[in-house]
Amino acid sequence: MSFELIKKVNEAQKKSNVVDVRSGDTVRVHQKIKEGTKERIQIFEGVVIRTDRQASHTSRITVRKIASGVGVEKGFFIHSPLVEKIEIVRRAKVRRNLLSYLRYRSGKSARLKNQNFDREGVNDVRDEAAEAEEARLKEQARLDAEAKAAEKAAVEAELEAKQAEVEARHAES
Repeated sequence: MSFELIKKVNEAQKKSNVVDVRSGDTVRVHQKIKEGTKERIQIFEGVVIRTDRQASHTSRITVRKIASGVGVEKGFFIHSPLVEKIEIVRRAKVRRNLLSYLRYRSGKSARLKNQNFDREGVNDVRDEAAEAEEARLKEQARLDAEAKAAEKAAVEAELEAKQAEVEARHAES
């Protein structure tokens, strides 16, 4: 009984549509970042050097990129609500799942042989909930900007009114 309940909860955590990511793919991961009360989308682009547990709700990819000459690796849970979308940029021909040898290579020796693939067909995974969330975040940012502009205009109008009042007093005396 309890195992079935755990299985049911795990299946509920899974996203319905996920891109088929493989080792050797160059991907662009859109991750939701929360800073205080603000939310934004951060993009991390790099080569997938590892994929784990593809069929599970805990499926994970490890993405590696070179930033300012330093190798940076980041692990992403594919079904995490913080991962908005994963987009495959390039696909390479590799013969293993764990590409840890890329950690010790740089320059031309770290290149992977590209493979032709249907980019639009592979990346055509639509998640209406994620798109709605992204639209909501954009709308919220626009409304916040409008409110800030209106507040600034009100303060400026108040200052202009005070300035006009002071000038009128000086004209009287």
